[in-house]
Amino acid sequence: MTTSVQPQSQRPAQIHMVDLFAGPGGLDVAACWLGIDVDGIEWDPNACATRQAAGLRTVAEDVRRRGPADFPGATILAGGPPCQTYTVAGTGAGRRALDDVLRLVKRMAAGDDVTGTLAELDDERTGLVLEPLRWALDAAAQGRPYDAIVLEQVPAVIPVWQAVQEALEGIGYKSDCGILHTEDFGVPQTRRRAILIARRDSQPHLPRPTHRRYRKGVARSEGDSRLMPWATMRETLNWPHEFVVISNYGTGGDPKARGRRTSDEPSATVTGKVSRNRVVAGDGTDVPRFSVHEAGQLQTFPHDYPWSGKDISQQVGNAIPPRLAAHVLAAALSGEVDGTELDRAVKAGWGTAHGSVSVRPVEIPPAHQPSLFAGGDSSTMAT
Repeated sequence: MTTSVQPQSQRPAQIHMVDLFAGPGGLDVAACWLGIDVDGIEWDPNACATRQAAGLRTVAEDVRRRGPADFPGATILAGGPPCQTYTVAGTGAGRRALDDVLRLVKRMAAGDDVTGTLAELDDERTGLVLEPLRWALDAAAQGRPYDAIVLEQVPAVIPVWQAVQEALEGIGYKSDCGILHTEDFGVPQTRRRAILIARRDSQPHLPRPTHRRYRKGVARSEGDSRLMPWATMRETLNWPHEFVVISNYGTGGDPKARGRRTSDEPSATVTGKVSRNRVVAGDGTDVPRFSVHEAGQLQTFPHDYPWSGKDISQQVGNAIPPRLAAHVLAAALSGEVDGTELDRAVKAGWGTAHGSVSVRPVEIPPAHQPSLFAGGDSSTMAT
């Protein structure tokens, strides 16, 4: 694998990442662009099929059956555990699951064995969000703590990341945690992710936006002149004609009020139902719906990424956009990506851009900009 330029304290040969709940490879694609060696752990056979086709090194097993000792050379721990039990609407199950997890985080930080309690949870997926913390605590206890930790999930999980943040501080980490908007980093899609970055040797910071925030009815040219305009679906997919995407879901619970996005806007959040969204040409006629490769491009996967197995739309929707992941991983290395090289990597075919994106040191820590990181969605269309 070709190496990339890294901060002086981090040569690519020294950087090895283990990715828990690796899915089809959102974080791993970004790691490959940055020249980071990576092992992914994933037990879903469909995601594993895609990973195999993409040539990503994979341990096809339950994360709970593995631990830091299985990857003694890893210097970065990353993970995006399942989130379903925290987003259950209406029944209160999500809130109860969250309360359970927050109590368990405190117990784990205090050194308690919570294995028995986890076995008693109503939904086993609830406890999976604790696995990255278990790995971090175990690695520290074994005298081989990770240099950096990167966690990502849906915004509903931010209270868990904040609790994990406190637990990590107890074993010597410094961290930053918050919600990032994908379009702020050149992803042609409005999507929010809860991100935690932790380091042992220095105070990390969430990456700074490179693009303007999408706001419905506001021109791309408006906003902070230091930032690039948000990316559009049309330029990303290189379609010759204008189009409108009509959501499969009703906005605000009204099945008749289906959200719309024009081709000169970013996509709404790409979910596992992306293939159900109608695509209509400028004259009002239906055109073919997005293919899985086009949906992948809206997530910033390479145009020829070898999606395989079943439920590919779900695989696409579950993944973190690699372009956002590249910014997050660079921040975890106390650096920032070269934007021009990242643009080229995103547009290049899979396998041709490995190790092509440099990470430049950030000598002066970026100032926190709460107005850019906090708050709700910006007029997103339900999908």
